[in-house]
This record gives sequence, C-alpha cells and structure tokens, in this order.
Amino acid sequence: MTATTNEKTHPPQWHNLSAQEVSKHLNSDLETGLVSSEVTERQKRFGANELKGKPGKSPIVRFLLQFNQPLLYILLIAGAIKAFLGEWVNAWVIWGVTLINAIIGYLQESKAESAIAALASSVQTDATIWRDGQKIKISSTELVPGDLVILTSGDKVPADLRLTFARNLQINESALTGESIAVEKDTKPVDANAALAERTNMAYAGSFVTFGQGKGIVVAIGQATETGRISQLMEQNTNLSTPLTRKFDKFSRTLLYIILGVAAFTFAVGLGYGNTWVTMFEAAVALAVSAIPEGLPAVVTITLAIGVSRMARRHAIVRKLPAVETLGGATVICSDKTGTLTENQMTVQAIYAGGQNYTVTGTGYAPNGEILLDKNIVDLANSPVLLQCLISGILCNDSHLEFKEQRWQVIGDPTEGGLTAAANKMGLTKADLEKEMPRIDVIPFESEFQYMATLHQKESGEKVNLSNDKSRIIYVKGSVEALLSRCQKMLDNEGNSIPVNAKIVHQEVDGMANQGLRVLAFAMKEVSENQKSVDHKDIAEGLVLIGLQGMIDPPRQEAINAVQACQNAGIQVKMITGDHAVTAKAIASRMGLNKNGEILAFTGQQLAKMEQQELSMAVENGSVFARVAPEQKLRLVEALQSKGEVVAMTGDGVNDAPALKQADIGIAMGQAGTEVAKEAADMILTDDNFASIEAAVEEGRTVYRNLQKAIAFILPVNGGESMTILISVLLARALPILSLQVLWLNMVNSIAMTVPLAFEPKTERVMQQPPRNPNEPLLNRQLLQRIIVISVFNWILIFGVFEWIKGTTENLALARTMAIQALVAGRLFYLLSISQWGSALVNKLQGRVAKINHAPAIAIGIVCTIILQIIFSQWTLMNKLFYTAPLNLNQWLICLLIGLPMVFVAAFVNRFDPLN
Repeated sequence: MTATTNEKTHPPQWHNLSAQEVSKHLNSDLETGLVSSEVTERQKRFGANELKGKPGKSPIVRFLLQFNQPLLYILLIAGAIKAFLGEWVNAWVIWGVTLINAIIGYLQESKAESAIAALASSVQTDATIWRDGQKIKISSTELVPGDLVILTSGDKVPADLRLTFARNLQINESALTGESIAVEKDTKPVDANAALAERTNMAYAGSFVTFGQGKGIVVAIGQATETGRISQLMEQNTNLSTPLTRKFDKFSRTLLYIILGVAAFTFAVGLGYGNTWVTMFEAAVALAVSAIPEGLPAVVTITLAIGVSRMARRHAIVRKLPAVETLGGATVICSDKTGTLTENQMTVQAIYAGGQNYTVTGTGYAPNGEILLDKNIVDLANSPVLLQCLISGILCNDSHLEFKEQRWQVIGDPTEGGLTAAANKMGLTKADLEKEMPRIDVIPFESEFQYMATLHQKESGEKVNLSNDKSRIIYVKGSVEALLSRCQKMLDNEGNSIPVNAKIVHQEVDGMANQGLRVLAFAMKEVSENQKSVDHKDIAEGLVLIGLQGMIDPPRQEAINAVQACQNAGIQVKMITGDHAVTAKAIASRMGLNKNGEILAFTGQQLAKMEQQELSMAVENGSVFARVAPEQKLRLVEALQSKGEVVAMTGDGVNDAPALKQADIGIAMGQAGTEVAKEAADMILTDDNFASIEAAVEEGRTVYRNLQKAIAFILPVNGGESMTILISVLLARALPILSLQVLWLNMVNSIAMTVPLAFEPKTERVMQQPPRNPNEPLLNRQLLQRIIVISVFNWILIFGVFEWIKGTTENLALARTMAIQALVAGRLFYLLSISQWGSALVNKLQGRVAKINHAPAIAIGIVCTIILQIIFSQWTLMNKLFYTAPLNLNQWLICLLIGLPMVFVAAFVNRFDPLN
C-alpha cells in the first residue's frame, strides 16, 4: 500500500482514478480482495471502522456547570445571606429555585451531545466482502481500506467505496447529499472537482442501495469517510448558547455588579452616619435582597416551558428551552429543499404527447388530480396518444404504489412512482393493464443505455394501431437523448405516425427543464406475435416517439403560504440544498423566494472559490444555494451569523447535522429526518411541514414578548424597593420595608402575579412586525425607561405611605404593612395595564374593536394574589413571621385608592413602550 487514507495531507481523489489505479494504490485485488495477513496489519494501522466522539464531561460535572450562570450567582448569594442570618427556611426556598433551574437545564442538554452516537449507529451494518478469494460476511467495523465489498439491493453501504463493478446500481444518498432521488452509479472516473452528489463511481458510508448490484474497494473507513468528516464538523461546533442566554448572562452580570456596588455604598454611608456595622449590615442585606429579582429565573423558565407546550400543540417539539425564544427572534431561515419545502414525492406535472401540452394537477403519489388541456379536463377516449403515453409509463415500470400509514407510498423507484400516479389520476391501474397486456420480457434499466424496455401482448381494440398484423408491442422509457436517436417516427394528435421533428421535441424538453422538471421520453414499437423476447438490437431503430413526461418533487402549498408569512414578518428564507441548481431555482420560484424581483442562485463549486468577503455578499443576496457540501452549509450559516443574523436551519439528513448544530436554532424533520439530524437539532417538527415553522415563530415571538412583560413587571418592584432602602439610609430614616418582607414580595407575590403573563396569547400583530434587532440588549431603551418610571412611582408609594402612617400612628408594623399592601394594589393595576385586558380596555375607550382571547390566567393570578395578601397581613402567624399588622376595612380601602394612580402612570409609559 503506497499511501494511507487517513493521512492528514490531501488523500487521493479516488473518484478521479480508474478502478485499476485505485486497486494498485491500495494493493488490493479486484477479484479476490485482500489476504488475511494484510487485513490484520491494516486493522492495527487504521483501527476499527466506526465513528468515535470526543469524551464528554461526566454527568456530575455537567450538572454542576448548570450553576455557572450569573443570574444563579445572585440567587446563591441571596440564599447564603439568608443562611448567614440564620433564616434557613428562606435560604432553602431560594436555593430550591436555583436547584430547579439547574435540573431543568441538565435535562435539556443531556441529549444534546448524543448526535455523534446517532451518527455512528447510522453507518454500522453487516458487509459481504471478498477476502482470500472467498465471499464472507463480517461486521462493518472490521472493514479496512482495500477490502472488496459486494453490494446488492437493500444493503447499507458500510464504508466509502470506489466502485469497480455496477450493474443497474442505484444508491439513495439523500441523507448525505440532499439529492432527492436515487443516483445511478457507474465505474468511470469523474472530474476531480466534481461535487459529492456527482461522483457517480463512489458509494458513501450510510447510504442505501435501492436497485441493482455492485462491487467496490474500501477507500476510507471511520473518521476518514464523508460521514466521519461530518462527525468532526459537529464536534467543532458544540456551543449551546442562544441569543436569549447570552443576553441574560450579560444582564445578570451587570445586575450583579450594580447590586454589590450599591450595597457596599449603602453600608459605607451608614457607617459614616455613625450607625453600627450590625445595623448597616442588615440594611445592606435588605438592599441586596430587594434588588435581586429572585423570582425572575423561575418566571423565565415557566414562560419558556409554556412556550414549549404551545409549540408542541402546533407540531414543533423543542429540545432546549431557550430555543423557544430564539426561533421567535430569527432573522433568517435556511431551509433544506427535499421533504422540507417539497413533498418528497416525485410528481408528473407536464406531458407532451401528440403535439399537445397537457397539465397534470395534484401532488405526490395520491391518485387525486386531473390532466388538463387548455384548462379543460381531458377525455382519454378522444386522446389516444396521451393514453399511450400514460400506458407506457405504467407498464414500462418495476415499481408500484401502496396506501399504508395513512398515505400513498412508492415501493421502488420514486420516478416510476410518479409515472404510476399520473396514470392513476385518469383511472388507469397497473393491475388492470397488466391483465390486458401481460408482460412477456424486459430489458432492465442500465445506466450505460439510459433506457428500460418491456415487451407486452397487445391490447385488443388498440386505439393506436400502426400495423394491423402486429399483435405485440414494445414500450420503452428513458432519457430523451437515448430514445430520440432510435426514433424515426412520432405520433400526431390523431395517433398517426409522422416523421419525427427533433427540433420541436428539444424545444419541449428545454421548456420543461427550465421549469425544473426532470424529463423522460416514451416510445413504442409494434412487433409480431412470434416475438418471444426483447433485446437491445430490437429497439436500436424503428421506434415511434409517443411523448414526454416532466416531473418534479413539488413544493407543499402550505409551505408556500408559510414562506410568504415569514417574509411578511421580515424574515429572510433561503434554500440550501444538495440538489441541482436548475431544480432548486425552479422550486424557489414557485415558493416565492425571489429577492429584489429575482432569484440569485449559487452552486457549491462557486462557493468553494469565494473569499470570505465574496461569500458574505453571496449569502446576503442569494436565495438559493445548490449542490452544496456539508462543510459549505456550515460555512454559509457561520457567514450569516457573522453578519449579526439569528439563523434557523432546517434539515433532515446526515449532511445537515453540522449546520443544524451551528445554527442558533436547528430544526429537524420528525418523520423523514435521520436520527443524526434530530439529535443535532434544537427543535423537531412532528409533521415535517415548513408551515409548522411559521407557527413556531409566532409562538417564539409571543414568548419573548411575554418575557419582556415579566421583566417589565418584576424589575420595577425591585427598583422601588431598592430606592426606598437606599434613600432611607441616606436620610437616616427607619427602613420602610424589611429584608424578610422583601423576600415575600420578590418570591411569593411576584411569582403569583407574573406567571399569568406567561400565558398571554399571541396578538394579531405578532407576524406583522419585523424581527427585533439581535444586538438589542435585554433591557432596551424603551423598557429601561418604563422600569425607571414605574420604579419611581413604587418608591413614592412605599416611602410615602410608610412615612404618613408612621407619622400618624407611630406603629412601624402597621406602616410597613400598609406600604406593602399599597404597593401590591398598584401592582394589580399595573398587571392589568400590560396584559391583553388593559389593551382591550384602551381599544374600547378609543372606539376600536376590543378583542380578548381566552386567557383566564390573569384573573386567576389576581384572585390568588388577593388571597395571599390577606393571609400576609391578617393571619397572626404571618404577623409574627413577617412583622406585619392586621388591617381594618378603611385601611384596606386606603391602600387600594393609593395604588389607583398606577393606572395613569401605566397609561403614560404604554404610549412610548406598548407591550401588547
């Protein structure tokens, strides 16, 4: 063996070498394979044919890392402070919140790194090989470079092979290349720069043999295979952060520094006034506890969890909680074509027969649809040539359709399934036709000849009869080039034979090809009843061209609508596929993916030659990226992210996994998707429908809006409490609110009132607004202004009520209780103002339609809050625990009236920062 396939320098371009050169390079025999002694040496040298991921962190370490978040630092510090003060119950309550957050985070991420394991299982199988001149079956893990592997229909390819023999060999490589149909294989060398999907003399690990037989020499195993390269790309991209988690990290760190700084300042000022350090330590602790939004992490988690539940009802399963919000913030959706935007079912859409152009309606393999001529339904009794074209498509065919699992499926080749479905739409069935015109012989499709032919007993009463003494007929289907050269005649509209007009035929072919249709030609030849078989020489000439059928994997109608909805919401949709550029561009045109009035498409070969600046321009202006390799998909996603875009990537194949993992939100197909893609993704669509992405975007945007409402509701209370304590210390006044009372407000009261905001339904405007700026901080300018204004009002409320009641009654407990109850009353009015109830009331007052969606959560939250606050001040046990005092009816009414001005303050801030 003169070179290794695992060497770090560029390995040989196996597809560019002849089979003999590959055999020589790998020191292997094309007939007998390797000898056992050589196999042993190579197994030591190259190792097992399996994919191995890098060692992961232990479960304990991964669990402890869940606490490595600034927001949780704040909670841990708060718990430690309460423990230091001997208030263990309160300490454990706070630590309990951090523990719940850590457990949820651990469960979310525990499966995130299992993509490599799924990838490894996708290539493990048994393999039939030649060794020592004998045919044996071994585990694919025992293969070494140079082994001679035998492939038959139904086999999974066990390693990367350079094919040395191929007979009618077709391999489905869609999971690796994105090619929607099986690839016909041969053994001829191809260009060194050929794209992965165009290397017809190669068979890649993990793909499936759908038809025929073949042999090939193993040229790469394990990590050196194309699938292995994908696993390495996935290992390089394990960043699980999202825009939301990054924003929360930055917000939490900033808040942590501010809290510690202000608490230290308060402590120092108090000492400067001559207070004891114990008194000032209590004040500093109260300030720190008041500024820490203890309930915020729990509310965020609950809000995201509710979003997960809503998305699940709309066919989107979220695997990582922050991904809920991330999808709502997406600015670009990079979509795979096959099975995502399209039906993944080849469908005949155009037929040319007898000089007429027919349109075929319906999609997929279901027999639903019609054949139209000038928008009129065709009568086959008056269209003899169309009838023959359909009959030839269904009889010169080795596949059939079955209805199972609630849908029509093809058993065999997808192209032949499309031909069968087209005939079914006009009432023609394979079973009936085969009874009337039984098959006598067949020439199977061979890539060398590019056609298939079948010999049949001629149907009695045949409408097209070229020679009355002929009772048998040969039907041929294949490429236009292969059949046209064998045809001297073609049929006119009446079924009469006329000289073939190659120019017109090529014009029709070009017209279909420009629509992205794959074109097949159909021909026939009548022979005598003495003909018992059919051979290549029988159809070398004398064929009569019947017509053409053009087919495509059509776009889903609901996907077209979803793409339009995303574009209306300011989200760019780009197609990234391994399919042909012409086909991809045609689908993109039907999907409406045009940008600035045109569809700009780039191929993988073009992308490979681009510098980074050129690529940035291409990815910004392009709508279609065709024939792209896995690393190019990854590079495109990275280029978009480098421009500040929040990228959602959809896919179903192994080749999509690295890009799915790198994207801000990876979306895998639940039905057609490989396990590799599902494990690499953040979200899985259970119905494989692009339309579900649009629904999930709606929910994601709603979740983010509800999160903003929660922040806008919680932080002003913390701000008001902190200002109250700080100003009281600066003015050398008694604290209007104690640290334990702050904890009640921040944990129990805040959660009871804020959680209902997580259930707020989506607004009608949610998909009529552009995506938010991904660089916008969690506290944008408008939200910060809102928080400051409400915080100041809360400070006035707490400080004013406390000083008033203390000055008139000299009862500190009563003053603090009434200050807290007045604050809660104001919060109730504020809660109504930022919920859909407040929005509906404003619309009603302004004479607009006031619509309230079904949302009882706000009402339940208000009732629960009132009950809790009654317990807080009226129950003797709570009076002792929280140093509160019971209130009479007049005092309750005073608190309610003092909180009422919040309505006007909220109306003011809603004008420059509407949250509905």
